[in-house]
Amino acid sequence: MKLRLTVIGLILISILTCAQDKNPSNKEIGHEIIVSELTIPWGFTFLPDDSMLITEKTGELIHFKNGNKTYISGLPEIYVRGQGGFMDIILHPNYKNNGWIYFSYASTEGKGNGGNTTIARAKLNDDTLTNLEVLYKASPNSRRGQHFGSRLVFDKEGYLYFSIGDRGNRDVNPQDITRDCGKVYRLNDDGTIPEDNPFVDVQNAKRAIYSYGHRNPQGMTLHPETNEIWTHEHGPKGGDEINIIEKGKNYGWPVISYGINYSGTKFTEITKKEGMEQPLHYWNPSIAPSGMAFISSDKYGDWKGNLLVGSLKFQYLDMFTMEGKKVMKEERLLEGLGRVRSVEQGPDGYIYVGIENLGIVKLIRK
Repeated sequence: MKLRLTVIGLILISILTCAQDKNPSNKEIGHEIIVSELTIPWGFTFLPDDSMLITEKTGELIHFKNGNKTYISGLPEIYVRGQGGFMDIILHPNYKNNGWIYFSYASTEGKGNGGNTTIARAKLNDDTLTNLEVLYKASPNSRRGQHFGSRLVFDKEGYLYFSIGDRGNRDVNPQDITRDCGKVYRLNDDGTIPEDNPFVDVQNAKRAIYSYGHRNPQGMTLHPETNEIWTHEHGPKGGDEINIIEKGKNYGWPVISYGINYSGTKFTEITKKEGMEQPLHYWNPSIAPSGMAFISSDKYGDWKGNLLVGSLKFQYLDMFTMEGKKVMKEERLLEGLGRVRSVEQGPDGYIYVGIENLGIVKLIRK
């Protein structure tokens, strides 16, 4: 009996190891802890003086400067539930002149019980946020704790893109453009709707929607050469995806998917359908991706142009060697430090990675 249990245990370990270790581990990498003692550093960004603003999911905004942490006051009321809380943060591309900081969080404002994803901007005056403006609030609220999405990106034309997950309501929200959630949105920097958004003339549509059919995008970045918006999103059991976001396109969730229910049953029989976009890449098994950045500096030699994606599930940084839009190779970096939540390239050209229950580390190639 003991022998049988041992054999079963070894088989399970082997299966899990194979699932996790299908891509090689790159050993020519090290790290330096820059900010320690963070719990869930959901997002972070660099100010012009190279100090950092860091969001803690639990509802704190930290200004890290000269080795010291200052907690910023003046935040809106933040609804912390499940995967929701204080999420991403970025600067306006012209921050030096206008001082605008953009961030996402879960809020109880509006219709319904619970909360939903909110996009706002504010200015930093000493240690206080001022001039707070809510730019977009998804509705209705929900008490479900999953799929708030919530990455933010500016493109080179100054448009603001953000993601909101399907909020756990997959059969209603993602495919319906008259409803929020399960979408990528585009706004002008002041929160107004661009006149050329794809659904501005569609009756009852949410006019801020830029693409739809998404599950829970927690990675979004601007391609440094093509100006394309790249995202990744959580699949169910299997089927995490990387997508290039195009105006008005339908990315298929939940009609098509490379994943299955967590119980092992199927919710769809198809992976492709006319009028729905195929992912550039998908993971099976899921890695639970979060955070996303391209290496566009020369700090890492021939890694320039590679794509980086954090793994919450397997606790590593996934590095893609790209040839245009084709994945040539995947490698694992920073294994075993913790759940990788956020990834950014700093103004110094180095890659910085937010790791849960550790902090923010700088990626160093040996």
